[in-house]
Amino acid sequence: MSQEVRGVISRSKGAPVEVTTIVVPDPGPGEAIVRIQSCGVCHTDLHYREGGINDEYPFLLGHEAAGIVEQVGEGVTDVAPGDFVVLNWRAVCGVCRACRRGRPWYCFNTHNAKQRMTLTDGTELSPALGIGAFAEKTLVHAGQCTKVDPAARPAAVGLLGCGVMAGLGAAMNTGNVTRGDSVAVIGCGGVGDAAVAGAALAGATTIVAVDTDSRKLDWARKFGATHTVNASETDPVEAIRAATGGFGADVVIDAVGRPETWKQAFYARDLAGTVVLVGVPTPQMQIELPLLDVFGRGGALKSSWYGDCLPSRDFPMLTELYLQGRLDLDAFVTEEIALDQVENAFDRMHHGDVLRSVVVF
Repeated sequence: MSQEVRGVISRSKGAPVEVTTIVVPDPGPGEAIVRIQSCGVCHTDLHYREGGINDEYPFLLGHEAAGIVEQVGEGVTDVAPGDFVVLNWRAVCGVCRACRRGRPWYCFNTHNAKQRMTLTDGTELSPALGIGAFAEKTLVHAGQCTKVDPAARPAAVGLLGCGVMAGLGAAMNTGNVTRGDSVAVIGCGGVGDAAVAGAALAGATTIVAVDTDSRKLDWARKFGATHTVNASETDPVEAIRAATGGFGADVVIDAVGRPETWKQAFYARDLAGTVVLVGVPTPQMQIELPLLDVFGRGGALKSSWYGDCLPSRDFPMLTELYLQGRLDLDAFVTEEIALDQVENAFDRMHHGDVLRSVVVF
């Protein structure tokens, strides 16, 4: 039998979100129902509301979540009712060309639930990133559920479901930061600060944080930045070079995703260094560079999808580091809010007042 629960939806482009009743069907083969305990308010949810992803309204927003598996469908063996899970939007298929080549973190055919949740009048909902977790319960593919230690605080480890994993992975997975490296991070919101934390965890000795907001630079210091640069006052390329012996950083992570910040990242790296783009650009943005500079500087120019993570590998490991006190996920949680405060959280995000607002149930 289906269940009726409360959820946050976006009905049309730019309109305020609303709390309404949604209908969650029983799980079918390969599916699971998860009772949500926490869900972070991510910038991607705002992109959905603003029509920046697609126009398949109405959207059931929310995707950065943790909760308890309540029901599973036929054939589900990896999770069971009662399991504490972090939800992921990259449930690997195991059979696509990336998976067959042993690179499942690039999976090109990730799984989502086949059934749709609906409004009470039968209108089908489009769940954000195939999850839709601004709701008391949600229906997902069972592969989107990653079991982690239930001793962890849901509001903290739930952030591994998107933004924090994207930043940590940009440093640790995509950038391959290792002991003794120098790293620069441009943009110190939630993703950028997670990249700072990931660089520190990987053993980088010089970590330069760049932003135009002094509050965000203060946050970056708490996550391990050894140097900070206010780009509204100082040329960030020159400042990064000055902090790295005049050479530039081994790895520069652009957590903003604009042509001007990517160019700064390109020129702020050392010869043979790596640029990692994790900030998401808009479709109209373009970049122009002298091809000789691309050739002459060498190195690697990468983009990072979901921190190139493999949830089954990375979520339990990072949760364990959190429980050991080696990864401060609690520091990313600026505030805990109720379901009907999501629209206010979008405003606070827009003004740079929070790292993460987290809906708790």
